[in-house]
Amino acid sequence: MVLQQAWKAGTAGILMAASFAATGWAQVPGVTADTIKIGTFGALTGPGYLYGKLPMNGIEVVFDEINAAGGIHGRKLQLVREDDRCDPASAIGAVKKLIHQEQVFAMIGGGCSNATFAARETIDEAKVPLIVMASVHDGITTPTPPTIFSTATTSGIESAAQLQYAIDQGAKRIAIVSMRDSWGRARYNPLVEAFKTKNIKPVADEELSPDANDATAQVLRLKMTNADAVIMLLYPKPAAVFMRDAQKLGFKPLAIGQTGIADPAAFEEQVGSPGATAKFRTISMVRYTPQDPAVDKWRKAIETKFPGDRLSVFNLFGIGSAQVMVEVLRRAGPELTREKLVAALNGLKDFQTDVYPGPITCSETDHRCHKTPAWLAKDPGGPVRVLGATKVE
Repeated sequence: MVLQQAWKAGTAGILMAASFAATGWAQVPGVTADTIKIGTFGALTGPGYLYGKLPMNGIEVVFDEINAAGGIHGRKLQLVREDDRCDPASAIGAVKKLIHQEQVFAMIGGGCSNATFAARETIDEAKVPLIVMASVHDGITTPTPPTIFSTATTSGIESAAQLQYAIDQGAKRIAIVSMRDSWGRARYNPLVEAFKTKNIKPVADEELSPDANDATAQVLRLKMTNADAVIMLLYPKPAAVFMRDAQKLGFKPLAIGQTGIADPAAFEEQVGSPGATAKFRTISMVRYTPQDPAVDKWRKAIETKFPGDRLSVFNLFGIGSAQVMVEVLRRAGPELTREKLVAALNGLKDFQTDVYPGPITCSETDHRCHKTPAWLAKDPGGPVRVLGATKVE
């Protein structure tokens, strides 16, 4: 009789615990006993797919690996994609659908900066955790939002890294050539502040329009200053014009670009003047080129999951951000809540991924978690090389 009563009590306790657990999961959007639903948004179509669809593919192969190993605390990861077409209004709609209709637990997303920036207010209001995978707009994470964290190098971080790289290479006379549209100013203003912080004055500060077809005047003025390094805040087209005219006029400084010119091989072809890009360096968010044997595992995973695709640097953006999400989900524990996930992100320190040049560190006051961009170079006619990385304090 005593054993029977004990068995009944124990069974009731188990059923009650299960009921509480089920109720708890029901109260946490996107979380069930065996799944965690993660949303992602970015361009799935059009030229912006490089920053949307390809990172999403990288996220998916990481999730596949985790799910094959049993998931996180017994739960499988489910990825839900939404297309924002790199359009601000569409991004707001995509985020609202993920949050309110799909009921995702958290998000990894953000390809095009202006679109992601437009969605910030919606995400802030919903208090849904987001890890930004590719967008670099400083305004997405500054001032520090409560639930948005970035594993992309922000525009301000890139500008500071450009200046530091020039200094590290021994440059003494550093000049600027920049666009002054909204994209350019998002980089130009932090760069000017970085010069002030280091008590350095640029020897020249030139403007070049996004649709420029000639940079002769700018090149001649820079050449007269004997600049030994030029920090370029330019899209590929005006940058190619600048490099071509610099070659023509015999001006050969160290030329330092950023992620607006992410592919040195394509840029060399665009410039189209042999040897003109020999001293060109540009920023990369990741420490490997897609051809590096170190990423063979991910190359195979991408080509298997998405037949016909080749591993790209944009896939690597998604792989790195997904590995950060996986880590903080583990740290948040089996009794998962959004608050616990945010706390895990705020406490993330020196976390190493397979692809980023340096560790990922977030804090309650700074959600720009990636501060170590790498540098890419391409010798004329040779392969793209990774030269090292610059840590921005």
